[in-house]
Amino acid sequence: MELKRELRVGELSTRDQALLPVIAAIGGMTAPALIYVAINSPDPEALRAWAVPTATDIAFALGILALLGPRVPLALKVFLSALAIIDDLGAILIIALFYTANLSVWSLAFAAAAIAGLAVLNMLNVTRIAPYILIGIVLWVCVLKSGVHATLAGVVLAFFIPMHGRKEEEPSPLRELEHKLHPWVAFLVLPIFGFANAGVHLGDFGIDSMTSGIPLGITLGLFVGKQLGVFGLVWLAVKAGIFRLPDDLDMRMIYGVSLLTGVGFTMSLFIGGLAFSEPAQLSLLKVGVLTGSVFSGVAGYCVLRWAFSSRPQPA
Repeated sequence: MELKRELRVGELSTRDQALLPVIAAIGGMTAPALIYVAINSPDPEALRAWAVPTATDIAFALGILALLGPRVPLALKVFLSALAIIDDLGAILIIALFYTANLSVWSLAFAAAAIAGLAVLNMLNVTRIAPYILIGIVLWVCVLKSGVHATLAGVVLAFFIPMHGRKEEEPSPLRELEHKLHPWVAFLVLPIFGFANAGVHLGDFGIDSMTSGIPLGITLGLFVGKQLGVFGLVWLAVKAGIFRLPDDLDMRMIYGVSLLTGVGFTMSLFIGGLAFSEPAQLSLLKVGVLTGSVFSGVAGYCVLRWAFSSRPQPA
């Protein structure tokens, strides 16, 4: 729903607004994957987790940016938000293409029928949420049984929920539902997911284990690959004259944000759970995700604090 809102009326609604974060997101997904593959190329089993360092945790990244207070330019918040949204969409597409089981044609056919039902509701301008949710549940079950990861069902459902009411003065169904779901997601779903997936016994690991292929590839992918990909492509695009930065941004701020995109955490752990099933591999993966995310978050905060040190505090 956040993605649809940004595409329709938000920070991705025009080509120029979308270009900078799109270029940054492409770099931020490509470079970490290449680093992970380069480190783990001799191990075909470890290569299943190549997509883990491509993810950015939008909630944690924006939370760290918020710690820097009112001196953060609005344009920088917009850039990070849009980049993370595009990154999330890319992660969902990766899950659909590379982390699915054997496909069931019948389940996909029923899923297509459910999507057609959502489209009819949207075309008839039905603004009540309940019919969308009911068909969305059917869609979720069909997608789950089809072998495609059920995450896609949520994306499809969100894109059919109406942006506007029947009359101009009526509230937006999409905005209302997004507003109602936000506290449940932020304060219940994400914390439960984080606690359930982040637990790892670090006492069992020595230096050799922490520098083995899986954790090393993820750590360097998140911490080094993200900043190289995001900052590198933005810098090249600015130098090539494809676009120019807003007046209140500079390359130090872009570099700080590129570091923050290395905070993968929940989305990286989610992809990791699809890549591996063995406890030993999952533990190594979690070490890499936590290490890379912490390094990226701390470094990004320090760089941005330095970048904002010369900016006057808003009244």
